[in-house]
Amino acid sequence: MTPRRPAGAGAFPRPRGQAQVESPALISPGSGPLYAALDLGTNSCRMLIARPDGAQFKVVDSFSKSVQLGTGLETSGRLSRSSIFRTIQALRVCQQKLKRHKVTRMRLVATEACRRASNGADFMARVRRETGLRLDIIEPQEEARLAVVSCAPLVSRTTEQLLVVDIGGGSTELVWIDLKDVAPRDRARAIMRMHGGFPVPTANGGAARVVDWISVPLGVATLRDQFRDVEDDMARFALMSWFFEENLAEFAPYKDEPSREGFQIVGTSGTVTTVAASHLGLKRYDRNKVDGLCMTSDEIDKVIRDYLLMGPAGRRRDPRIGLDRQALIMSGAAILQALLRCWPTDRLSVADRGLREGMLYAQMAADGVLTDEGA
Repeated sequence: MTPRRPAGAGAFPRPRGQAQVESPALISPGSGPLYAALDLGTNSCRMLIARPDGAQFKVVDSFSKSVQLGTGLETSGRLSRSSIFRTIQALRVCQQKLKRHKVTRMRLVATEACRRASNGADFMARVRRETGLRLDIIEPQEEARLAVVSCAPLVSRTTEQLLVVDIGGGSTELVWIDLKDVAPRDRARAIMRMHGGFPVPTANGGAARVVDWISVPLGVATLRDQFRDVEDDMARFALMSWFFEENLAEFAPYKDEPSREGFQIVGTSGTVTTVAASHLGLKRYDRNKVDGLCMTSDEIDKVIRDYLLMGPAGRRRDPRIGLDRQALIMSGAAILQALLRCWPTDRLSVADRGLREGMLYAQMAADGVLTDEGA
């Protein structure tokens, strides 16, 4: 499996206003057009339905289901019958929600599992026949770009070097952005404007420059499957972390560790939010407490050590991890630990947001229905 990156890097314009992504708390429908974004990943099927609201958006309805689409993909190279059945059942629920809300503007995408599966295209055709939904299998570059856009509101004004990490079920995207030539007040807005793609020319000499990006075809599900035959829990964790770090060797910024000052990592994934919830000791998950939280490397290491001391049985019983996440948390933690070994920082920002938020923003920005009000 070879990590992927674009042909080149570049910069994008400094916008006039900033549109923040609103917390996906369900609200009553109101006037105005509705937009939908569906992300079918290796492990989960998730959808948001929202409407524009000034410089933000308000979520009207949502859906999330663990479908484990990528189960068995590592060994067979194909999506299994049982995985396809579970996923189509979930997509039927999404189709019903879209119909009930009369949504006409939508972006529905599939990622790594469907990219890699030999029957991925056949599966997409079956989804169209049985649900009426048309999903696009997007390339890693678009997946990375949308994840970056969704995290823009979390970018600090003091950040000069930004690493956005999206740990998925089947792949992990990393985008390194140089912001030192962008005015501090405009840094988050410059990231938001990436919805149109990168590279993009900039005005007035200011530039948010993509130094490098990479898509590693190892996520929480695929990395776990690679080492499923290792019985010892701690040995399996160490092997997973070492193996993931090996796959980062050609990522350009990896070779020269930056100063901690002015450097920020933003992590978006179920792994990162679960580690944050464990750090806070939450008995019930609270997005308002997790999204935007800053954690140090030492705090993250402590949570991971606690997970290892619990062992598999203890992690299954821990309410902070949850039944859906417990089978995947250690492979995700192995990825996170490898990243923090490469780029130690006291400013890892936790993002409870991802492709869906990025897709919603991109659609609304393209239609010109977002304003600069309150930006």
